[in-house]
Amino acid sequence: MQKEYDVAVLGGGPAGITAAISAARNGAKTILVERYGFLGGMSTAAMVYPWMTFHTATGEQVIKGIAQEIVDRLIDLGASPGHLRDTVGFVHTLTPYNPEVYKVLSCDMLQEAGVDILLHTAAIDVQTEGDRIRGISLYNKSGLSTLRAKVFVDATGEGDIAYMAGAPWEQGNLEQKVQPMTMKFRMKGVDLNQVKQYMQENPTEFYEKSLISELNILPLTGVMGFYSKWRDAALPIQRDGILFFSGPGEDEVLVNVSRVSGLDPTNVEDLTEAEIEGRKQVLLLEAFFQKSIPGFQNASITAVGTQIGVRESRRIIGKYMLNGTDVLDGKRFDDVIARSGYPIDIHNPEGKGVTANFIREGGAYDIPYRSIVPLNNSNLLLAGRCISTTHEAQATTRLTPSCMAIGQAAGTAAAMAALYNCAVAEVPILELQERLIEGNAELGLVERAVRDE
Repeated sequence: MQKEYDVAVLGGGPAGITAAISAARNGAKTILVERYGFLGGMSTAAMVYPWMTFHTATGEQVIKGIAQEIVDRLIDLGASPGHLRDTVGFVHTLTPYNPEVYKVLSCDMLQEAGVDILLHTAAIDVQTEGDRIRGISLYNKSGLSTLRAKVFVDATGEGDIAYMAGAPWEQGNLEQKVQPMTMKFRMKGVDLNQVKQYMQENPTEFYEKSLISELNILPLTGVMGFYSKWRDAALPIQRDGILFFSGPGEDEVLVNVSRVSGLDPTNVEDLTEAEIEGRKQVLLLEAFFQKSIPGFQNASITAVGTQIGVRESRRIIGKYMLNGTDVLDGKRFDDVIARSGYPIDIHNPEGKGVTANFIREGGAYDIPYRSIVPLNNSNLLLAGRCISTTHEAQATTRLTPSCMAIGQAAGTAAAMAALYNCAVAEVPILELQERLIEGNAELGLVERAVRDE
């Protein structure tokens, strides 16, 4: 590889896409490297659907910028209805989208911004000199090459680049146990009217916050429950009930029920075992839905994730580690670069159940710049679920819209560090925030200024 870049983004998921777009829009010669033959990361490869959430529990939109621009363009293409009420009642809104259109749109937006895209390419080694990354070894069908850039953004999900560069990291809870992995799949031929009717006739069978009383005026977007039917089936899957979301087709749903616990997604043998077990669970679940769930009698699987969905792996230790108290208190930071209103949502690493804790007064919390700046690496930034958080805080920052917002900030900061030839920790925060606001990001700074007057 002959070219040298200002900014190199490794990982083409939601965080990597927005990071690369924002870096290029801020004047940096940028490349995005992705191991699959398509972009989208967990949103496409693992079928994470829908996007949750751009809003607080009270309905305030706190994630905008490039993330909202993507949604707007999907709407224009007929590939998303935009933000809808979450009929599960867990969050205020969710955002359905067509993943195949998203794959194409993301490439279009990157190319419009002037980003070079390299698919089917894996980062296999990192060369460092002192506290700087000198280059990254890539492998693809063309052979081995070295990627050189002034600044790198790790959007790999697992923090692979930071890990190979020697950055300190943590994983999981106090016992190093991570949240379970899930193999997601779609079923088509579903009669959602039958589902809705059963919910209205049996409301106690569903999540207590479900908007069942509003189903006559709201589209059914998500379902959590069928508790007794799940108990009666006694499937060997550590869940309390079933969860699925409607769309993108009219008679289609995305099923989020399989659960593979006790395995480490950064260990290839564990990951292999998880892939095999996850696909076995999918076939068990298809038969269960067809036999036991109203509306699914004639439904069948149409797609299964290219890979198993990973909720949690490495968390790279940065200049600040966002924690659960920060989230639940809706903490504000002077170096805010993104916000989120998603609650803490921890799937039990070892058994059934989900622990959910909601942000005070239905508000939002800030994500500080220091949480995307790793220790001991002067030309590397973090984007996506590998940023510097505790196990508890990562259970909200890992969600796709949060990752999109973080990515925009990381890309903007990377471009500035390249432009000013400075360490990423020395990027001027006020100018970074100004650039993010110019890019329509929502940082809550106007609201804060009014409050502090």
